Amino acid sequence: MQAEVHPDPSGPALDPRATSGDPAPASQPEPGAWEVIRAALLDQTGLVRALASGRRRGAEAPHYLRIELRYVDLKGQRHLQITEYDERQAHTRNVAASDSEKAVDELLDLPYGTWHVETTTETLRLRYTKKGKELLHRQEDSREQKTGHDRVKQRVLDPAAPFLIELGISDHQGRVKPSRQAKYKQIEEFCKLLAPALDEAVSAGRITTGRPLQVVDLGCGNAYLTLAAYHLLSAAGHDVRMTGIDHNPAARKRNTRVVEALGWQDHLRFVDATIQAAELDVRPDVVLALHACDTATDDALARAVGWEAPLVLAAPCCHHDIQKQLKSVSPPAPYALMTRYGIVRERFADVLTDSLRAAVLRQVGYRVEVVQFVDSQHTPRNLLLRAARTGAKPTADVQSEYQTLIADWQVTPRLAQLLLPPAAEAGAEQAVGSEVMP
Repeated sequence: MQAEVHPDPSGPALDPRATSGDPAPASQPEPGAWEVIRAALLDQTGLVRALASGRRRGAEAPHYLRIELRYVDLKGQRHLQITEYDERQAHTRNVAASDSEKAVDELLDLPYGTWHVETTTETLRLRYTKKGKELLHRQEDSREQKTGHDRVKQRVLDPAAPFLIELGISDHQGRVKPSRQAKYKQIEEFCKLLAPALDEAVSAGRITTGRPLQVVDLGCGNAYLTLAAYHLLSAAGHDVRMTGIDHNPAARKRNTRVVEALGWQDHLRFVDATIQAAELDVRPDVVLALHACDTATDDALARAVGWEAPLVLAAPCCHHDIQKQLKSVSPPAPYALMTRYGIVRERFADVLTDSLRAAVLRQVGYRVEVVQFVDSQHTPRNLLLRAARTGAKPTADVQSEYQTLIADWQVTPRLAQLLLPPAAEAGAEQAVGSEVMP
């Protein structure tokens, strides 16, 4: 497959000999994107961390949601550590460095849509276009490789981060308090999904670089996720402008105090407003919503679509709206048992609500994934809607599936009322992404 390689203007040349003053022989072509990534993964002294996620267009989804690679030293021997994540847990295996070539080739053959590779000298981002072409971006960086196997478990949010101490999640010794473990786990797992999703959006050109990254957290509450996302993205080198929106003056006052204590007030602000009425100076690149209650999640998704946000991550909370509607409908045969018992009806309503939300977003130009972002022991509201704006019009099959589902179950999703034209709700074939603007 022919690759297009796009070096960062500030990054290193594709051929390392270009920096030595010695011209590369004419008979030696520059390596393609696949070869560059492969070489980085096999570099036992240079690879810091690699992450593969997403899927290529037209290919079946890989068995694991994402995989992570790094080198570790076990009993004095270097190994390639491969961690594979499904929706519930991580599966780790260690391959002797001498056998790593076969393992790397097998992983590169899997249909992941993006590779994010960090080495001691640069960051590599490989993505596959809709036509299957490889695009590689390179950026010069400097990192230290750590290969200790018995080191502290890798976390995207350091428990000793000042914002966690200010929020009372960690103590002053930098340890997560026992009573706050669940909250810490929620926001850390959310951030684990945010980071690669943002990398993919940047690599795909949906979010442009060279300007501040605009992020908004709708229904931010006590701002746990707001502060975590700002900390995470700023540490990754982004020039972040963060806005937290919540209609709670007391929370806004408290959150502002925390931000001022951290010295982040120039780049992070809080707005006292409802999700529906919030005004922004510029369109956001990323819209977040963690556990906005019931139809507030629909309001958040509708605002994100109206702003044409390239990336949306929302973890819904309670689902009362569809639950109430199901109480008064006659279920399609043979599914009456799914609404006869209260607890079953409640759980089915959760699944139906988020399935309908994903279906509506697909009709207004978004590619949607529904994933579990944290184990249910930390919160029962553990599904995440991850939506990337593509601008693609819905196919007839997408529209037909949605219309059949709402007709069979006799429900009217709140998000559809906010986003789809009235004709679409009546069953017409024209459900094309309309916008809800502020």
